[in-house]
Amino acid sequence: MLRKKSGIEEARKAIVRRDRNRIYKSKLRNAIKATLKPNLSAEEMMEKFVLAQTIIDKAAKKGVIHKNNAANRKSKLMNYINKATAVKA
Repeated sequence: MLRKKSGIEEARKAIVRRDRNRIYKSKLRNAIKATLKPNLSAEEMMEKFVLAQTIIDKAAKKGVIHKNNAANRKSKLMNYINKATAVKA
């Protein structure tokens, strides 16, 4: 058990941060899953990608994920979309 006041406060802050990060990460995962659904048209996929991109950028800005991780996720999503639309066309 923590005894110093500063340690107790930091533990309390860590709980709040963890809960906040969980919210951003779940939004991020849900947006990516929505983009990767196989039965979407090219236009719907791009709409979902734009929403996912904004959520990824917000998570990176808040420090939930690293900015390079955000760039990699957006790049992988775009590659998936390009391959999926090339096959359908």
